[in-house]
Amino acid sequence: MSSLLRRPLAVLGLTAALATPALRAETPATAEAHDDYDDYATASVSDPLESINRRVFAFNDWTYARVLRPATRAYETVVPPPVNTAIGHFYDNLRYPVRALNSLLQGKPRRAGLETGRFVVNTLGGLGGFIRQSDTVPALADTPEEDFGQTLGVWGVPHGPYIVLPVLGGSSLRDVAGRAADTVTAPTGWNRIELGGREWTDDLDWEWEATITVTDTMSGLPGALDAYEQAKAGAIDPYASVRDGLRQRRDAQTAR
Repeated sequence: MSSLLRRPLAVLGLTAALATPALRAETPATAEAHDDYDDYATASVSDPLESINRRVFAFNDWTYARVLRPATRAYETVVPPPVNTAIGHFYDNLRYPVRALNSLLQGKPRRAGLETGRFVVNTLGGLGGFIRQSDTVPALADTPEEDFGQTLGVWGVPHGPYIVLPVLGGSSLRDVAGRAADTVTAPTGWNRIELGGREWTDDLDWEWEATITVTDTMSGLPGALDAYEQAKAGAIDPYASVRDGLRQRRDAQTAR
């Protein structure tokens, strides 16, 4: 659930890029990602469920402000922001298979090689990924991140209708499928895969499962909430601003 949860929260602004912790220094790549929210009106989004989506959006907006934002403040009193940033780097490093595999599926072997370089540098030189050492290597610092939703787009699969899920936020139908695939591909989801009736990893005690889910999700939550609030700030219609900004951002990511 943890990796599935963070990606959609990146839509809210909960991303990693989806998903960049709030205290991470902004690089040209992350600055470009923020620019993707400009000119919302240029996006064309199929939204046949708009009336339902708007109700779910209102529920989510209340949840982010009244539940998740206070939860992040409480979490940060226990886990200081610098420590939380390191935790976010660690989980981001673990998702190397997602980015490398999707680079290959999109016919970008050079980008897959750069992802491998990032993983090696961050794992060996960054204490297992807690320090993003690759940011100090110009050739690796701004490598665009790939996911299966982008891969489907490169293959010509259309976005499909826009859907707003409770808590998880808005997404195209294509990206919902992409996030499900990325969840299974990421190491944090490997215990859900069975091959020949045998699980790839042993079941963890519930305490460890809870710890992984909470720290994985919370590490990206402050930055995601900030991005979500920026996307709807000053908008006459926050729902349309977030929806159209997300579509434009995803199109820009797919075209990179």
